[in-house]
Amino acid sequence: MTTIQSVNPATGKVISEVEMHTEEQVSRMLRISAGTFSEWKRTDVSERSELLHKVAEILRRNKQQYGELISTEMGKVIKQAVPEVAKCADMFDYFADNAEKMLEPEPAEEGACNSFIHYEPVGTVLAIKPWNFPFWQVLSAASHVLAGGNVMLLKHSSYVPLCALEIENIFTEAGFPEGIFQTLLIDGRTASGLISRNEVKAVSFTGGHDAGQKVAELAARNMKKFVLELGGSDPFIVLDDANVEMAAKVGVPSRFMNTGQTCIAAKRFIVAEAIAEEFTERFVELTGKLTIGDPLDPQTDIGPMVREEQVRLLEDQVLDAVSKGAKILAQGGRMKSEGYMYSPTVLSHVGRDMRVMREETFGPVAPIISVRDETEAIGLANDSEFGLGASVWSQDRDRAMRVASELETGMVGINSFCTPQACLPFGGVKKSGMGRELSRHGFLEFMNIKSVKIM
Repeated sequence: MTTIQSVNPATGKVISEVEMHTEEQVSRMLRISAGTFSEWKRTDVSERSELLHKVAEILRRNKQQYGELISTEMGKVIKQAVPEVAKCADMFDYFADNAEKMLEPEPAEEGACNSFIHYEPVGTVLAIKPWNFPFWQVLSAASHVLAGGNVMLLKHSSYVPLCALEIENIFTEAGFPEGIFQTLLIDGRTASGLISRNEVKAVSFTGGHDAGQKVAELAARNMKKFVLELGGSDPFIVLDDANVEMAAKVGVPSRFMNTGQTCIAAKRFIVAEAIAEEFTERFVELTGKLTIGDPLDPQTDIGPMVREEQVRLLEDQVLDAVSKGAKILAQGGRMKSEGYMYSPTVLSHVGRDMRVMREETFGPVAPIISVRDETEAIGLANDSEFGLGASVWSQDRDRAMRVASELETGMVGINSFCTPQACLPFGGVKKSGMGRELSRHGFLEFMNIKSVKIM
């Protein structure tokens, strides 16, 4: 019997073990998925929306319970885990309320012909999702995939098997027919092998670039549609006319939310020389006020990182920066305690060649670099393989919009940091991925856009 271990990052101890699905079980689940789709796609959108609303009700009713599961299995602090669940409920309501409108055929004028554009679901979507937002990463995709009449197979991260199983239970409790949403307890290699299966029609992947590239290659080889979200190294640009106090107050949670394990978090703080000292001092001061400890304690701001290997990777990135001249302003790092605790670290005198500037830093490390003007800020922000999100701070809205228009990203926050919203498309450019989730743009990613012309 092969199992997946669920480990509590706060203690490093095994919570439980779950049995992995056998090859025969997986094949059966794929057959069920394909068979169910033929009925689900014909279900009236109003009936699908009613079930989506039921998911939202269950999420809200049990948000504390689900939040505690997230905190225990993944390490997210409870004050962020519960809102994650609540936000998933809001998202399901959004697509339940808007799916019918999104599916309305669009008339197309072409002379005297009666032409229109029709939207049809493609079938079974294989979702391969990461651990850092155990509910949101799954449900943000499932909400519009299912609303459109598709069905979903989930391969969740092996770090969060209990969350994966609980999510499937939610759809069962809501009354979804068997096979609409199924959790596969399999390894990554097995998941990759499913892309070539006839039952799978599309892939939704969130994770690292290397794995995402392999998914894209496999999907392309088998002529399957795919959407990739591959992380980022988001610039947080503070111009010389910014409200420094507000930028620092927002910048700290933007970097350290979810213990820094967030794809859309601020990763590179690019600050105008004229206000760099003031911003840095305030940023370090606010960082020092963060409470580190038990993720289930409502007062905790920084919990554990998810695994030992993530701690080691972050340590290597910081050591690289220091060896190349970076200065540590807030002395953080690995803590002498059980579990995978790493306290926040703030770096100054950061150079472009350092790994903290070239790679995604997935943990509580904040590099700050000063620039002469907005031209240099834009150049430095775009000097990255990634292009997910960005943040621009200025009291001149026109100036901020001008800078934002020059940034090579999929999302920009003006005097705010980027957060996913159901009504806005989520995704990036360059090595941050392809395609979009959320909004009508994400909704249509897994729909066949069919042109119909009637003479």
